[in-house]
Amino acid sequence: MSMDRRDFLKTSAIAGLAACLPGSVKADNDNTTDGIGGAMPQHYPGVGLLGYGCMRWPMTKDDKGKDVIDQEAVNALVDKAMAHGVNYFDTSPVYLQGDSERATAVALNRYPRESWLLATKLSNFANAGYKNSVKMYQRSLEIFNTDHIDYYLLHSIGSANDFKSRFENTGILDFLLKEREAGRIRNLGFSIHSQKDGFDTMMALHERYHWDFVQIQMNYLDWTHAGGRNTDAKYLYEQLAARDIPVVIMEPLRGGSLSTLPKLQAERLKAIEPDRSIASWAFRFCGSFPKVLTVLSGMTYMDHLDDNLKTFCDFKPLTDSEFELLEEIADNRMQFPLTGCTGCQYCMPCPYGINIPGIFKFYDNSVLEGTYVIGPEQKGFARKRRRYLAEYDKAVESVRQADHCISCGRCMKACPQHIRIPVELERINNYIEEIKQA
Repeated sequence: MSMDRRDFLKTSAIAGLAACLPGSVKADNDNTTDGIGGAMPQHYPGVGLLGYGCMRWPMTKDDKGKDVIDQEAVNALVDKAMAHGVNYFDTSPVYLQGDSERATAVALNRYPRESWLLATKLSNFANAGYKNSVKMYQRSLEIFNTDHIDYYLLHSIGSANDFKSRFENTGILDFLLKEREAGRIRNLGFSIHSQKDGFDTMMALHERYHWDFVQIQMNYLDWTHAGGRNTDAKYLYEQLAARDIPVVIMEPLRGGSLSTLPKLQAERLKAIEPDRSIASWAFRFCGSFPKVLTVLSGMTYMDHLDDNLKTFCDFKPLTDSEFELLEEIADNRMQFPLTGCTGCQYCMPCPYGINIPGIFKFYDNSVLEGTYVIGPEQKGFARKRRRYLAEYDKAVESVRQADHCISCGRCMKACPQHIRIPVELERINNYIEEIKQA
């Protein structure tokens, strides 16, 4: 099924208006003194459209100097989230070295059980088998002192073989289906990072297992430009919508990368919504789709939570022109992707004298500042090309530039960001050569 953009926008606009009606999630404490007005929208009754991802709770030091979860800060975040209608909390037994569930439970159990929705996972990655998988499931129930889990996920399906070996062959899926039938699991689904064939296999199993929801990576960059083992979110969403399966969204900011944009792109968004953050556009994109159950955000700090609450409690579905603008930004982002280098210098010295951090810094800054050269069709191309090449020679002397890389790979072993450094150097060198030859 392929959804026409205008039909989608028409439907989601209606959904957005409906979300502002009395059925929206709203706490008894209006709490309007913090400047956040309005009610939390919902596409499905009883589930706030903004969900809390509990993978990165704030940390502090204990009296022995050890890093521990800051429970006081967690409680404060949960209090504010709950006051504004956030009621879906997503965690896992493996998050934060296994401590996320405990901290989340401490914060949530101060509230009546019916006021919050628990989403946690069977994270049986290391060949856990049936017995240990059952223990993991039962342990989650014990930690939250609850007789049911609202949304239980088979954690991070990587392929059809991964699903079969971890869940079908072990017999644990049969156990979970019985738990769902008994009401101890209210909704059973899965999260997935997979190529298309793996996802298609899971969809083919829907008739047998009746998935209640599915969690996918979705944002305006992955919509048609998913990388690695992920499948384009457009395909995932449309397949789920065609089967009327509610969608939970993870990575709406694609690891935080969509919270900042190159200068020229950011200026275009700010011209339309000057008082909104760049991140708000990514959340509006996700929230505009009517089959979305909730959009997860790992709000580690109060300012993250405040910004997202302002976006969702005054939610504006994307217009047709705004949708097209984000598509254009995504296309441009893929044409000139950032390297991801943090300038840590761990890759240095290069045995062949290449200034790896200097090359990456120059390229990334040109993308962020919008000074990169597109091509001959660009206005003032000849002048821009001369300036760009001169600035490159100034930033990185010619004998240390990307064209001298022999792809020995020694730098990759030291990179904490796991950047494919030789590949990135080759990409940048090809770009520089294209400019020179244009």
